[in-house]
Amino acid sequence: MRFAGKTVVVTGAADGIGRACAERFAEEGAAVMLADIDAEKGETAAAAIGGTVRFQRADVGDARDAGALVDAALEWGGRLDVLVNNAGIIRTADFLDLSEADFDAVLRVNLKGPFLVGQAAARVMAARGGGAIVNMSSINAVVALPAQLAYVTSKGGLNQLTKAMALSLADRNIRVNAVGPGSIATDMIKAVMGDDAARRKVLSRTPLGRLGDPAEIASVVAFLASDEASYVTGHVLYADGGRLALNYTVPVAD
Repeated sequence: MRFAGKTVVVTGAADGIGRACAERFAEEGAAVMLADIDAEKGETAAAAIGGTVRFQRADVGDARDAGALVDAALEWGGRLDVLVNNAGIIRTADFLDLSEADFDAVLRVNLKGPFLVGQAAARVMAARGGGAIVNMSSINAVVALPAQLAYVTSKGGLNQLTKAMALSLADRNIRVNAVGPGSIATDMIKAVMGDDAARRKVLSRTPLGRLGDPAEIASVVAFLASDEASYVTGHVLYADGGRLALNYTVPVAD
């Protein structure tokens, strides 16, 4: 029970990796506040997880909501030990077709959100002696996809935000790390794997030959948030089935 007596906030926790993270922290004894913009799914997830769990609707890209989320967690749990910045969205379009609105929307949630919630949480953690923040990055922070331009841009920025936060907060005993998942079995992967051909293409680039499970990512998040990672900060840990280690070939035109 590594997190007994601790309070954890997980954003984007209504389903997928976020929900798996909330479940893992609850299993390990934490009081967990799930946050999501989808209130119905969020309440359902909180009820299903059980234990000392609460749901708070939050738009992470809104400064007032970010502050209110942290305030609610502090009031409810009496402390704030861990923040998991998991909320994220994706918009699919080629560079020449991507709208300004969609580009802004993705960066608002995926990059501005971790900044806003992270800043609010870090202020509380600093006043109480420390804590841990884990940002949800992606292998697409370093491996680009032309049809996911806004998404890969946001994740590349998130890696740098993670490092800058870690440096800024180190003397306040707040560790900041990120997890970079590969292809994980969530609803979001459907945007990339729309048919069997696309699925085969993704798996052909994954040495382990399968999609990851959200629970596998939650295990990595829990490690980084725990005292077992007490000397780890400013690091991006890629849980990708070997994807980034693979040097594969592509067809070359004559």
